[in-house]
Amino acid sequence: MNGRTKVAALTAALLISAGAVGSAAASGDGDGGSTREAASLTGTAKLYRPAGDDITFSFDAHLAAKDNKDPAKAYGTFRFSHYVNGKGGWAKAKVDCLMTGGKVAVVTGVVTDSDTPFKGKRVGVTVHDRGGHDRLGYSWATGQDIEDVPRCLGSAPFEIVKAGTGDFAVLPWHPEYPTP
Repeated sequence: MNGRTKVAALTAALLISAGAVGSAAASGDGDGGSTREAASLTGTAKLYRPAGDDITFSFDAHLAAKDNKDPAKAYGTFRFSHYVNGKGGWAKAKVDCLMTGGKVAVVTGVVTDSDTPFKGKRVGVTVHDRGGHDRLGYSWATGQDIEDVPRCLGSAPFEIVKAGTGDFAVLPWHPEYPTP
């Protein structure tokens, strides 16, 4: 190769390398970039009900990387509503725990605002992010008293999300274990 060709090849290689490093840093995958959060649950979906109930769940729950060892330091909110023939209720909860594993997330929170008897109570929700066929479960499903729902506890994801409405995204948690 002549001198100009070598310079052009070296310049191209450096630009490609710089672009790859910049992309990795921007996505949090490189050593110099921002750190990936420890876990998250985001998205909105309506539940499938053959009777036509309008049931919606929305999540914006996160666990910062610095809090990786303590899912009770999760933050964010989630909302849910249930209406039938224009009657029903809604609630908004402040997240107090988030645990994820693979594509499953369990989030709990205390209801801060609502037109239901849930206000001031902790509720738990479990989401299974199945890419368009998501499922969901909630702690009050059995109709039992919800006075004693512990942090980080939800039910099995037994409900089916209405087709075309689910966009849940679960970021798996990777707890740190001490090396022996």
